[in-house]
Amino acid sequence: MLALERQVFDFLGYQWAPILANFFHIIVVILGLFGTIQYRPRYIVVYTIWTALWVAWNVFIICFYLDVGDLSKDSDLLTFNISAHHSWWREHGPGCTRREIPPGGVGGVGGVDTHSYVSVAGCLLEYEYIEVLHSGCQILVSLLGFVYACYVVSAITEEEDSFDFIGGFDPFPLYHVNEKPSHLLLKPMYLST
Repeated sequence: MLALERQVFDFLGYQWAPILANFFHIIVVILGLFGTIQYRPRYIVVYTIWTALWVAWNVFIICFYLDVGDLSKDSDLLTFNISAHHSWWREHGPGCTRREIPPGGVGGVGGVDTHSYVSVAGCLLEYEYIEVLHSGCQILVSLLGFVYACYVVSAITEEEDSFDFIGGFDPFPLYHVNEKPSHLLLKPMYLST
């Protein structure tokens, strides 16, 4: 649910890199759930590997919005330099008042393709911190999912090792090689004479 919510806001902000990452995340989460329901540990292992990559992606997003190192939240890196869009929360955060100024000034006339300047003031929480909170929640949920997935994989593989698929619950399956002579094997009382 958190990934779907994040996907919606990334679509609203035309953030193409996060849209693709969220899409792959949703697909892999569905694959992991399918693997859990159908007892397919390989699918769950794919989910655990993706979860590690997802945590790394969210750490990158946190560093991006906090301007760590050479990263800058004002760059067009998340839009693949296709557009000048930024986070939807930049203009629509909680408590933000948004004011558009046309490109030609207060009384100016602009063309159809012109973009107006948007002034934002009075935000209760800056958009960078909202994005950081989103990524932090994603990391927390992913780490919980990682631990649970590891537990499920170990439980499924342990269960596979303890069950005899060919012979069922038969204590002496047909393909079993007896290492002891037959007179040393325990037999039920009603069969012995």
